[in-house]
Amino acid sequence: MSAVTSVELKADARSEDFFSALAPGARAALFALAATAVCLLFTFPVFWLVLTSLRPASGVFYVHRGTEFTIDNFHEVLSQEIVLKALFNSFVISTAATVLSLGVTATSGYMLSRFKGPIPNTWFSLIYIFRCVPYVAWVLPLYFVTQQLHIFDTYWGLLFPHVAVHICFFSWIMKGFFDGIDPSMEYAAMIDGCSRWGAFWRVAMPTAVPGLTALAILCWLYTWNEFLFALILTSHETPILTVVMAQFVHELGMEWNLMSATAVIALVPALIVTLFGQRYVIRGLRI
Repeated sequence: MSAVTSVELKADARSEDFFSALAPGARAALFALAATAVCLLFTFPVFWLVLTSLRPASGVFYVHRGTEFTIDNFHEVLSQEIVLKALFNSFVISTAATVLSLGVTATSGYMLSRFKGPIPNTWFSLIYIFRCVPYVAWVLPLYFVTQQLHIFDTYWGLLFPHVAVHICFFSWIMKGFFDGIDPSMEYAAMIDGCSRWGAFWRVAMPTAVPGLTALAILCWLYTWNEFLFALILTSHETPILTVVMAQFVHELGMEWNLMSATAVIALVPALIVTLFGQRYVIRGLRI
């Protein structure tokens, strides 16, 4: 055994002795301390955001002192027509993009998982190439395309890019879901008289419901929080909530209290979807 290997083994032994020497209570306390630090790291910005949204404009820079809180920020934000319109548009775009994306990625993932040949291989290569293209590189060509097709600043002009991004990414995930499903039940269904399409709908799709639910939640959250496409491909006709937040930045400064209130309003639907769909996401990713 070489000297370097011997030193490495001794170092590993010392590290193992350190953790094994700790009492079970000490290990549990150390783990709890680390988990608490991670939770604080992620929850503190949200806490500060909510606190800022409840402060008046005069005290927004002094949220660490004083007890003056108000809900006037939310009332002022919700009284603006553009915010309500953006909230509605964001919900419609997120829901429609999720439905369209799942319709394509489910069949795409099934094809990649169950079929071999030139068509599946070409499709796999195509989505692989488009997935390798940087996300920001899509924006300018999409802007010119939507202008030429006269769908700029419309629902369709924003839906197509989101669906394209979802197809390139989630088709791989759906392939993994279907790879984890035993195809013997599909073969049995086809022996009993089902077509391949019938076996897909009656056997494969019900089995993949946890995976589809997980993808639906991820698609919805991704579209709801997306900013770049919404900024470049929309204007006054189809405002999106993530872009409308930027209206509180103007030449006189930043209205932190109103921007924070808008951010909290945008956070609520995403939080509800995450809380109700968390178990489906975990179950789906275990397939």
